[in-house]
Amino acid sequence: MTITYGQFETVDIRVGRITRAESFPEARKPAIRLWIDFGPLIGEKKSSAQITRHYDPATLVGRQVLAVVNFPPRQIGPVMSEVLVLGVPDADGEVVLIGPGHDVPLGGKLF
Repeated sequence: MTITYGQFETVDIRVGRITRAESFPEARKPAIRLWIDFGPLIGEKKSSAQITRHYDPATLVGRQVLAVVNFPPRQIGPVMSEVLVLGVPDADGEVVLIGPGHDVPLGGKLF
């Protein structure tokens, strides 16, 4: 499916910093609950991510990630996920998080 550049611009992808991460045993598939700070304009948002193969909650705090911030919230078990954290699959199909290669200001929009 081909989209226009204007359609792409409607997807709001921002950089945030993980401020808190916890195991999420209530999820159907192994997951981690995340709290991500997107800076003063957007604030802190919650998410659930199936990233347990490569990540431990204790090692995620402080990491910058990219996330879609303008999808509607989605109920995942007892958690309301407010953003979609982005990743790509490794050779086994497990999620590897996407983030900037250098520390950048929170809330920066992908272009």
